[in-house]
Amino acid sequence: MSTGEREHAVDIPPAAARVRKIIHVDMDAFYASVEQRDDPSLRGKPLAVGGSAARGVVAAASYEARAFGVYSAMPSVTAKRKCPDLIFVKPRFEVYRAVSQQIREIFAEYTAMIEPLSLDEAYLDVTENFKQMEIATEIALEIRAKIKQVTGLNASAGISYNKFLAKMASDLNKPNGQAVITPKNGPGFVEGLAVKKFHGVGPATAERMKRHGIETGLDLKQKSLAFLQQHFGKSGPYFYGIARGIDERQVRPDRIRKSVGAEDTFASDIDDLALATAELRPLADKVWRYCEANDISGKTVTVKIKYSDFTQATRSRTMAAVFSSAEELLDIATLLLAGVHPFRRSVRLLGVTLSSLTRETEQDSSQLDLRL
Repeated sequence: MSTGEREHAVDIPPAAARVRKIIHVDMDAFYASVEQRDDPSLRGKPLAVGGSAARGVVAAASYEARAFGVYSAMPSVTAKRKCPDLIFVKPRFEVYRAVSQQIREIFAEYTAMIEPLSLDEAYLDVTENFKQMEIATEIALEIRAKIKQVTGLNASAGISYNKFLAKMASDLNKPNGQAVITPKNGPGFVEGLAVKKFHGVGPATAERMKRHGIETGLDLKQKSLAFLQQHFGKSGPYFYGIARGIDERQVRPDRIRKSVGAEDTFASDIDDLALATAELRPLADKVWRYCEANDISGKTVTVKIKYSDFTQATRSRTMAAVFSSAEELLDIATLLLAGVHPFRRSVRLLGVTLSSLTRETEQDSSQLDLRL
């Protein structure tokens, strides 16, 4: 895939129609690109940010590593097996945060309606913007050019009339490209898309949809709202809307998530406590990487256990202070899992969620002895 400039030569209708103009900006292989920028010897080589130890996990992979099938959240031993020449570097979150701040300052030149999702991506509502620019694609081009000028890094962007489609569009011409999904083309785009590629539909949900005959956006569109609410609960109305290219969620500045979690459905059900406990580590590591990258932590950890008959149980514990490491999170999750053993059925899925979240700055101001 070429890394040159690419975009779709179409745009959203004029502002007179009051169609929202949403841009999703997503940095290309952010952590790995920062490392390659700062160390020229790493450029053009397969690179993984993360630990290379036996229990290490890939936090980010360069495009050279992705060509070998190396991706984030992959166990380091698996990544090394796929790419024997893979180079591991330790993450430098303080550097990533500093670069992210530079990028957000560029966003702020155009709009105050900025919703960061992580250090390397954000939604921008540019329906009304400081530059009084009418064409959203031109705003996205300018922003990406300024990011390149200031940081030396490439960004991709998606432009559309809602958040869901802007997010989907930002993946269409990666890396270093942008794409637009118009109101006219939005519903048709969704109909032809596999639901497993939908933002917000994880592997477990995609598998559940498949059991109900839902594999594409068109399949999803053909299901009634009542059906989707019955089988997918509170997510039902959201799925009903996006199947029609509708997403009314607003861009929310300074949004902080209520919780952050990770879960995994196993290839084979698990009966043994030791095997199940071992599966908690990559989940805790994934949750903690998100917390580190976004300067947040939390006090409440929840372990979700789904059994072979699809019944499930949850166990939670709230601590007096926020967690300060992945190991602390893992320790409590391990205790919670042990509390439901012996399992009443074989375990098909485990999840770890951290909630009661606060930002590091809030912790510093209220409890100076607490830090991530």
